[in-house]
Amino acid sequence: MSAKKRTSSSSSKKLNKKTKTSKKKSTPSRAKKKVSKKTAKKTAKKAAKKSAKKPTSPASPPPSSTEEDFINSPLAVKKSLMQSMRIHGNEEKRRIAIDMLERYTGHNFEDFQKQIILTNFHYYVERFNAILDDSHYTEGSAFKASSSKKAEVTIIEFGVGSAMAALIGELISVVEPKAVLFLGLCGAVHPSLKVGDFILPIASIRAEGVSRHFLPRQVPALPTFKVQKFVSQILVEHGLEYRTGTIHSTDFRFWEFDEKFKLNLMEERVLAVEMETAALFTTCFVSKVSIGALLLVSDCPLKPGGIKTKASAKSVFKKFTDKHIELGIEAMADIAERGENIRHYHW
Repeated sequence: MSAKKRTSSSSSKKLNKKTKTSKKKSTPSRAKKKVSKKTAKKTAKKAAKKSAKKPTSPASPPPSSTEEDFINSPLAVKKSLMQSMRIHGNEEKRRIAIDMLERYTGHNFEDFQKQIILTNFHYYVERFNAILDDSHYTEGSAFKASSSKKAEVTIIEFGVGSAMAALIGELISVVEPKAVLFLGLCGAVHPSLKVGDFILPIASIRAEGVSRHFLPRQVPALPTFKVQKFVSQILVEHGLEYRTGTIHSTDFRFWEFDEKFKLNLMEERVLAVEMETAALFTTCFVSKVSIGALLLVSDCPLKPGGIKTKASAKSVFKKFTDKHIELGIEAMADIAERGENIRHYHW
């Protein structure tokens, strides 16, 4: 073999060794790059997991009056929506209510006193005017009203039925009265009752149709205890007997010939039936108005010949209603004079 061939073969061998060595040296750098990419991916995954675990504060939904939004909204928003439906939580509704109260009664807002009597019958307003010589009487587009600054009492004749009762219950809340007393007539259900008896209701069954717009069905319609207590004291001082118990309040006026309705009354164990107390108690409660009721039994529809007629109604008004209105005025004037706080809770 020649010297040239040996030299070329040895040089090629050396060149191959260098190439292998350089390939081996380049392998760790590529591995490092792969490792760094894997580490970056792991770090990114961990960061994503951490951010997913962190609780995000829920965005409060915008106020809405729709039923779906109301049910699904947070408690604070629910409370705000409920308050906005009431006169004491809605300035615009309050402004309209004052205007409506003045228009319906003919009274100026400043004429109303802090003790208010509610009635269905004009005769009660006439007797109020006869008893109190400083009475200021007005007739509005829907109601009639009279006020005495000396006695610090206002009386409002608002009509008949639960719808009108609910309306007046809301409207008088703008006056922010200290106490309200409803003087109403009722039909006896309990056999021991007779015409001329007084009833101080402790609750009213909500069998009418309007109170459901103000409170859920399961909430009872109750008067304010302290108002009932004042009226009770007046009755005792006059030596007058009275009954306490539950009243059935309905918007079904001509019920006397419905056997199913009458059977239901007896099953409920109610004392009497009438049309306004449930609506008044409910609307006054949500409107933050303290209210009581003193009912006068005007007929006994479940007894033979006991349904009220024109003749029997005249007899009731002649014999018993004067005492009814006198007791109401005395109770409200007494509350005004004593100055005791009627509303003993805040919500």
